[in-house]
Amino acid sequence: MAINWYPGHMHKAQKEIKEIMSDIDLIIEVLDARIPYSSENPMIASIRRDKPCIKLLNKSDLADEAITALWIEHFKSTKNTDAIAVNAKKTDAMQKLIKLCQELVPNKGSEGKPIRALIAGIPNVGKSTTINALAQRTIAKTGNEPAVTKSQQKINIGHNITLFDTPGMLWPKIENENSGYRLAVTGAIKETAFELDDIATYAGDYLLEAYPDVIQSRYEIEELAPNGYEFLEQVGKRRGCLRSGGRVEINKAAKILLTELREMVLGPISMETPEMCIAEQVEVDRIKAEKAEKDALRKTKFKKRKKR
Repeated sequence: MAINWYPGHMHKAQKEIKEIMSDIDLIIEVLDARIPYSSENPMIASIRRDKPCIKLLNKSDLADEAITALWIEHFKSTKNTDAIAVNAKKTDAMQKLIKLCQELVPNKGSEGKPIRALIAGIPNVGKSTTINALAQRTIAKTGNEPAVTKSQQKINIGHNITLFDTPGMLWPKIENENSGYRLAVTGAIKETAFELDDIATYAGDYLLEAYPDVIQSRYEIEELAPNGYEFLEQVGKRRGCLRSGGRVEINKAAKILLTELREMVLGPISMETPEMCIAEQVEVDRIKAEKAEKDALRKTKFKKRKKR
């Protein structure tokens, strides 16, 4: 199932970013440490060119530390890119980000020559919390629901750094279906955009493969089911999500699993690794190339018919 959510204010924000990009010295892209690849906005990569970029892996306390380390190494291998993992709720960790900004733009950051940094990220990634921690005061609205910030803001955070804040943005089409699921699992997409049991089944399939011991212990299941849907049924039975006749209410079981995953009741969980995502990107590129080839062939045939 394809999952996409792109309301009007996101389209507006994308246009505004393109308009100011020539004046920006540095990009800070706030990513979800649990899904660094899926929470990257491809539009940022397409317009930043050679501008320095900091990949800020937020919510690192919710992610698997060993996998986060792999992502940091992966991002640092990219030209003009640095990366750090933080928990934006801890203001002292944010001071590392300020130092990194100064190192990446050494010719600015003095009186009268502030570093102009664009801060961007997907909905519900903790961007507003990051801004408040950087400024050490409440400036940006925060919330547990995606799309809290609706318009662009210009913020002086001290240290001769000016932040250009933008609304949390997704992109018009999420080409990697797996990324769509992961964004939904972690709460970046509103629940009205997908079927809860479908998303929880996807999460169940992944957890069975990557963290079987964690879910077996949490839900006290002697023998785990072979797939995500049957695992949801097991969760439902253990948590009393039953209708008359003993049938499991899958939506209730799905809600339990997703809530406990998002709130770290299951412990620190990462939903993707660099190795996984590199392989997925290769497949996405292959599908795009095939589609482009078919479209070109169709256009050629159409032109030939018109000439007759």
